[in-house]
Amino acid sequence: MQLTGHITPDSLMSLEAYTKWRKDHKPEIVAHRKLRSVLLGEYINLQFESETTIRYQIQEMLRIEKVFEEEGIQQEIDAYAPLVPDGSNWKGTMMLEYTDVNERKRELARLIGVEDRLFVEVEGMTRVYAIADEDMDRENEEKTSAVHFVRFEFTPPMRAAIQAGAAVKLGCDHTHYPAHVQIPPETLASLAGDLS
Repeated sequence: MQLTGHITPDSLMSLEAYTKWRKDHKPEIVAHRKLRSVLLGEYINLQFESETTIRYQIQEMLRIEKVFEEEGIQQEIDAYAPLVPDGSNWKGTMMLEYTDVNERKRELARLIGVEDRLFVEVEGMTRVYAIADEDMDRENEEKTSAVHFVRFEFTPPMRAAIQAGAAVKLGCDHTHYPAHVQIPPETLASLAGDLS
């Protein structure tokens, strides 16, 4: 899978080529996704996306749905490519992971607005709150969604501090889900590469 900085139909593999590539490279992708995943508290998992994770997602969707026509390929790109960080931000998929159905239903009702209370705090700087669900609203008056797409936009001094090795905390200050965690150094090193 070749990274080009811009996902286009021509930069994706054919279904046949991807199927062969996938057999040898899936463990690398799984390891990359795991490296860029941060558990916040017990139930929020934030998967920080990259061109690698999004290319893989698009290729998987095309493979699963057996899409090979140009229009269908472009629809998948249009759906997922906005999740690739563009140099001034981190983008991620926030998942509320409750395995018990009744608990999930109860907590999604209590956690309305949780995606807007997610933040990243670079050591010594103000919090950067998530800009959530720019493509569509994922909650209503009764509950929030179990999946949200978020973006954290950084100032140039914040980006410089992250690249210089400043500690970074991921947190949430929602009334019903107060939590914070230091982003592990190896994860932070990968995320720093998203900032140019």
